[in-house]
Amino acid sequence: MAFPQGPADGGMASVLPEVSAMPAPRASRYTVAMATGMPPASEIAAAARRAGLTADAAEVHGALCGWIAGGGSAAPDWPAKVFADPSLPAAEGALASLAEATAAQFGDRDFGFELLLPAADATLKERSGALFDWCRGFLGGFGLAAGAEPPLSAEGREALADLARLAAAQAQDDGDEDDEDALAEIEEFVRVAVLLLHGDCVLGPAHRQRLH
Repeated sequence: MAFPQGPADGGMASVLPEVSAMPAPRASRYTVAMATGMPPASEIAAAARRAGLTADAAEVHGALCGWIAGGGSAAPDWPAKVFADPSLPAAEGALASLAEATAAQFGDRDFGFELLLPAADATLKERSGALFDWCRGFLGGFGLAAGAEPPLSAEGREALADLARLAAAQAQDDGDEDDEDALAEIEEFVRVAVLLLHGDCVLGPAHRQRLH
């Protein structure tokens, strides 16, 4: 579907991907609990500032997830790799805990993967803005790890294109219950898309390598 540049053209539903076109994960539903050890967003934001990053917590997590989904390592030097800045220090404190917990989520056989986003009591503008920031971070990290021609399935290519359209969207100032529902559906779509891309770039090649 064609995505507008922001929700002004019809609310959150105007940036809603065709979720029904995405393949369902192999588990019946996601584990909603965050992986053990995931630090609060406030600690991640503070650690990012100390490390010299200008990205907020959602974008930092998105970038890390994109890096891992594209085949990158969650080793201590991940900030320098993910943000393409060799001067950045090795991850420590909250950033080290974030990498450990995120890697554990990707390895969870029950698909226990969650986006690091503001709590449900935050405003629609805060939550939608953070989600689109998360997608922008993801695209940057994924591109650096996966390269110009990642081994994507047709569904993976479509998912990546949809994430790029979401990354171009703008936060919505306010909305109604329909917008709240649409935002929740977009979040679910992003989770499925990320796991699909990780499957194409990491799990699929690893499985083929074991077979040989």
